[in-house]
Amino acid sequence: MAEHVILFAGPMGAGKTTAIRSLSDIEVVSTEAANTDRSIADKDTTTVALDYGEIGVNAGEKIRLYGVPGQRRFDFMWSILKDRAMGLLLLVNADAPDVAASVREHLAAFGSIVDRGGVVIGLTRSDVHGPGGVAIARDAAAAVFPDRPTPVFEVDARSAEQMQVMLMTLIADVETREMMKGIR
Repeated sequence: MAEHVILFAGPMGAGKTTAIRSLSDIEVVSTEAANTDRSIADKDTTTVALDYGEIGVNAGEKIRLYGVPGQRRFDFMWSILKDRAMGLLLLVNADAPDVAASVREHLAAFGSIVDRGGVVIGLTRSDVHGPGGVAIARDAAAAVFPDRPTPVFEVDARSAEQMQVMLMTLIADVETREMMKGIR
């Protein structure tokens, strides 16, 4: 059976768990615990190990969706899960104090996935922030990876359709990079 692993990363409160729930064909396995750091995100729970969902492509192929915790104190899970991933779906809340810093930090932490696979950035909560976030995120991505264009979308993690567009863009990015490696 062919399996493809996609990693969802980003700061706490960016919508990783919600995005996986929007996409998954199965009941999502989630390791939520009480949020003790309300200064970062005002939400009741936060992921402390991982979220897991999957999409069945056909009888012999599935896409595994893993979400990592957004807090640095749980970054040991980042190391465990990023080695298997072929692509990175980075979600960043557009109303964060410093969107560019968040994009740069996460792309640097997950750079090995970007180098071997692909990356797409989704800005959540754009409705409360207003325009301009896409350009900020694109410029921040270009600062980390100047030789590769990075697709950036404004998304609602609750929307299966919007998350499917991001996922399909990521798969196209991975496949294009694979094809380009074969040409060289």
